[in-house]
Amino acid sequence: MSTNTAAWLPAHRADLVVGPAAMHEPGPGEVLLRNRAVAVNPLDEVKQWTGNLMYRWLPSPAVLGEDVAGEVVAIGQGVHRFAVGDRVVAYAVGMERGRRHEAEGGFQQYTVVRADLAAPIPADLRDEDAVVLPLAISTAATALFQADHLALPHPSEHPVPTGTTVVVWGGATSVGSNAIQLAVASGHRVATTASPHNHDRMRALGAEIVLDYRSPTVVADLIDALAGSDVAGVLAVGTGSAEPSVAVAAATGARRVALASPSVSFGSLPRRGGPSLAFVRTMSRLVAANVALQLRARRAGVTARYVWGSSLMTNEVGPMLWEDYLPSALAAGRHVCAPAPEVVGEGLEAIQPALDRVRAGVSARKLVVRL
Repeated sequence: MSTNTAAWLPAHRADLVVGPAAMHEPGPGEVLLRNRAVAVNPLDEVKQWTGNLMYRWLPSPAVLGEDVAGEVVAIGQGVHRFAVGDRVVAYAVGMERGRRHEAEGGFQQYTVVRADLAAPIPADLRDEDAVVLPLAISTAATALFQADHLALPHPSEHPVPTGTTVVVWGGATSVGSNAIQLAVASGHRVATTASPHNHDRMRALGAEIVLDYRSPTVVADLIDALAGSDVAGVLAVGTGSAEPSVAVAAATGARRVALASPSVSFGSLPRRGGPSLAFVRTMSRLVAANVALQLRARRAGVTARYVWGSSLMTNEVGPMLWEDYLPSALAAGRHVCAPAPEVVGEGLEAIQPALDRVRAGVSARKLVVRL
C-alpha cells in the first residue's frame, strides 16, 4: 500500500519539514494525483515568511503549494473526464478557505484535486512544463474574464477580433505571460511591459506593443502607443504596477483595472512574529498607497479591484478555462506553458531552497521541483 509524504510548514515563519502525511481519498468531483512535479509561487513564500498576514485560516502544521502535475491514481464519484493513469496538471486549492487543507495542499507526494480545476497533459508535454500553469493561468483568467474584473469575451480556438486592446502591465511574470495568450485568444490586441531582454518573448506570446517598464517615460510612451485605440481594460501584475496601470486606464478611457499584486512589497518584513518597525512601516505604506490609488481611480472614473485567483472555482470561469479552453489549447499547441520552467531539484526536500530563491527574486521563469 502506498504511503504519503509532505513538505510541512510546521509553524509560522519556519522552514518546511519533510515528514509523513495521511493518504486521503478523493471525494465527489475529485481525483487523487501522484505528483511528479510541483512549482513554487511567491504566494507560498509570502505565507511562510509573514505568518498570519495571509491565509489566517490555515492550521499549523500546513501543506502549501498550488501547482501540481502527475498521474491520476484514484477517482471520486461523478468524475468522468479522467481515468486512473491519466497524466494531469491541476490547481491545488488546499490553501483556500473551506477546503480540506491537508488533503488538497500541493507540496506532497499525493494531492486531492478538484476535477474541474484539472486538465489532461498531452503526450508530448513534460510534467515540468505543464506545472508552471495552474495558479498563474487561473489568476490571469479570473482577471480577464470574471464579471467583476475585465469581463472580456471568453477565449476560443478561432477568436473573432474585437477591435479593442488589453494592457498587461508585467507581461514577463507568470500571470502576465498567460494573460497575454488568453487575451489574444479572446480576440484582443495586447500591449504589455517587460524588461528589454524579454521583449521578443512577449511578442512570441502574441503581444503587439511591448515597452520597457523601467523606462522613466513608459507611462507616457504607452499612452501614446495606444492613441486612438479602444482599451478594454488593464491588468496590473507585479509590485508597483497598480499606479501606472490606473494612470494608463485614466488616459485611454479604460474603465476597469484588475490588480493582481499589492502596491507594496512584503520583502522588508522580518521573519519573526510580534511588532516591529518594519511591519508598521510596511503596513502603513500599504494602506496609504491603496487609499491613494482608489481615490485616484475614482476621480478618473476607473474601477480598480484586486484579483483572487481561486474565485474562478465559484463561477463559470473555472470550467471555461480548465474544461473548455485549456485541454484543446495545450493539445494543439495554441497555449504555451509560460514562463519557462527551471528545474531546481528533486524530492520534497528541494522545495524549501526553491522558496528561498523565490524570495531572493526570480525573473521570467518558474521554479519547479521533480518528485
